[in-house]
Amino acid sequence: MIDLDTLDTEKINADTKEIDRMNTIEILQTINKEDKSVAYAVEKVIPSVGELIDEAFKRLQKGGRVIYVGAGTSGRLGVLDASECPPTYGIDPEMIQGLIAGGFDALIKAKEGAEDDAGLGREDLKNIHLTEKDTVIGLAASGRTPYVVGALDYANETGAFTGAISCVRGAEISRHAKVGIEAVVGPEVITGSTRMKAGTAQKMILNMISTSLMIMYGKVYHNLMVDVQATNAKLVERAKRIIELSSGCDKENAEKYWEASGLNVKIAICMAITGLSREDCEALLNRNGGNISRAIHSLKEHQPDAT
Repeated sequence: MIDLDTLDTEKINADTKEIDRMNTIEILQTINKEDKSVAYAVEKVIPSVGELIDEAFKRLQKGGRVIYVGAGTSGRLGVLDASECPPTYGIDPEMIQGLIAGGFDALIKAKEGAEDDAGLGREDLKNIHLTEKDTVIGLAASGRTPYVVGALDYANETGAFTGAISCVRGAEISRHAKVGIEAVVGPEVITGSTRMKAGTAQKMILNMISTSLMIMYGKVYHNLMVDVQATNAKLVERAKRIIELSSGCDKENAEKYWEASGLNVKIAICMAITGLSREDCEALLNRNGGNISRAIHSLKEHQPDAT
């Protein structure tokens, strides 16, 4: 028996009891007021998020993966964050991936019963051949989803590192993970509708995790996406603009470096900043694990004017 009264996400919000009698603007103002508290709740868990990121990065460097596991809204948010990393940062889709209870169909149509199957969580991780190099991050606003618990237990047995993200105090999934992150956002505007504040908090934390990992992995120079995949006209122009902004060259030269680099943003930036050939920039990047920031800064003592 689940005692919903004990869950922060299921409590009644005293400030929204009359929301059904409000006009449109009042409803929006009420939702907005509640949403303002989410960032403060996330701020409180930053140390735990940082610990999880550092452990996950150690494993990524050894060829491991980050795997989000969740059901319902939480699962969809994990899949969303993972699916946006390849086009944004040029990574293999296997590196950061999301699993949702009920599979692909559950992204579109809810499969509520799937979340109650702990065995399904184990099987989904077995099917992707989980190893001790991987990091599994369980997502459950209520902090108690059996599918997520089963996945975390299997991950622990396998030797993978585990994290848990919930929005309640004393979450059950925290007890099944090495790092428990509990962003307590309080009662929802509509009781139990965790796609709202709880979902926003989880999305903010997922943004922090994937973005930080990509920065640490060398996918960012200054604050620019230097491994963006130029798969359409807009992204080609973005790639050229990134070369221009990061190197200080003009648009015409950015175009030249883009072509001369073999349509590789990081190589083009290196060529523009250092004056090195394409081959020398490729070698420099290889020596620095593909990290453009590290590569450029490694030349500073020899080229004091390098950006």
